[in-house]
Amino acid sequence: MRTCRAATAGKLTVVLATLVLLAGCGDGPSPRAWAASVCSALTPWRAEISKLTRSTDEQMTAQTTPAQAKENLVRMFAGAEQASETARRSIEQAGVPETEHGEEISVGFRDSLAKIRDAYGRARDTIDGLGTGQATAFYDGVRTAVDTLKAEYDASALDTSRLNSEELKRAFDEVPECR
Repeated sequence: MRTCRAATAGKLTVVLATLVLLAGCGDGPSPRAWAASVCSALTPWRAEISKLTRSTDEQMTAQTTPAQAKENLVRMFAGAEQASETARRSIEQAGVPETEHGEEISVGFRDSLAKIRDAYGRARDTIDGLGTGQATAFYDGVRTAVDTLKAEYDASALDTSRLNSEELKRAFDEVPECR
């Protein structure tokens, strides 16, 4: 009887040790690795969006024809849409960080970028649909499209109030890619 209990206890110990090891070995990257991937995806995206925003502002005050402005704005918003999708895909490829609420946090980042991507796409489509025969009507339409884009962009911001992870905060503060 003693041998049976010892064997059972030994098997239970092996099973528990295996579960502990498996619990510590998740499929996703560490918080530091994930933060580095996210910042590596967002740094070029931010630079591209800043460049495109400056170009849009310049385009709005440039002395061009409505047809030229339309072509330039459509191209710029298409670029912003593509840059946002590239960043979203990179974060998706980064996986889910091994931290509390990791899945929610990853989805939150991706969803926010998808909303931004879609806002740029809608602005592009709106401007592409504007007539260029009357400059005043065209530029009024552009202003409306840009105001809508700004509102949608602001609304797409990631709500971090529920996605709080001390591990990720520390990782974002520490990894060189995020500086």
